[in-house]
Amino acid sequence: MFDLKGTIVLVTGAGMGMGRLFALQAARDGASHVVLWDIDGTALERVADEIRALGANPHPVIVDVADTGAVHQAAGALLATIGAPDLVVNNAGIVRGNAWFWDIEPRRDIDPVIRINTLAPMHVARALLPAMIAGASRERRMLNIASAAATVSNPRMSVYAASKWAMLGWSDSLRLELQQSGHPHIRVTTFCPSYIATGMFEGARGPLLTPLMSPESAVAAAWNGMRRGTPIVMKPWTTRLAKVLKGILPLPVWDFVAGRIFHVYNSMDHFRGHH
Repeated sequence: MFDLKGTIVLVTGAGMGMGRLFALQAARDGASHVVLWDIDGTALERVADEIRALGANPHPVIVDVADTGAVHQAAGALLATIGAPDLVVNNAGIVRGNAWFWDIEPRRDIDPVIRINTLAPMHVARALLPAMIAGASRERRMLNIASAAATVSNPRMSVYAASKWAMLGWSDSLRLELQQSGHPHIRVTTFCPSYIATGMFEGARGPLLTPLMSPESAVAAAWNGMRRGTPIVMKPWTTRLAKVLKGILPLPVWDFVAGRIFHVYNSMDHFRGHH
């Protein structure tokens, strides 16, 4: 199990929701420095106060992860002042949905989703991994938050699904690259949860037997998987079941099962998201 005592932890999207919970868990587990990246400075300061109360050193930094230059600048400052992180949690993400693809507005509904959900984690990793690799061969971790949407197709959220499919493919390929290149001490975990009740998916309805997960249960599952070095964590169990069924059933049969029985294909019909 990965020991966080005395470590440096970076969490993106740390101002609220799961990002805040990941940051607090790092502090509870003994991290010395918890680096908080978010676009919301006020939220960052609130989380920093909570981290401080737990005995860790918070480092709140306003970073728009959609801005590649800002990511590399913030990563450079982190390496120069604190050092290479022992754990990176690529948590920042946004969702757009409840519209047909041809009706969405590209600059609002395509570009930022891909930049934040897909490109940002890649640039965070690219900026920090060389220093994580170059240091002593101490155990390190990267936790990338994908989605169950990375494993099944889903109408009315095609761009979000695409961003998470790409995230899963990249993240697990990175895991293998680290192994093949002789750096197995850096383990990558990809977390694929179903809908989580953070407000981000307000109005979405979980498929059959798949109620919305609480943020606390989702973070606990991802955190435990990361500490164990589990390559891919899928929650709840119906997410794994859907992946298996999709793999073995003919596509028309799977479409019937997913659409008519599990109601996966209608889960975003009433999506509203954050106000």
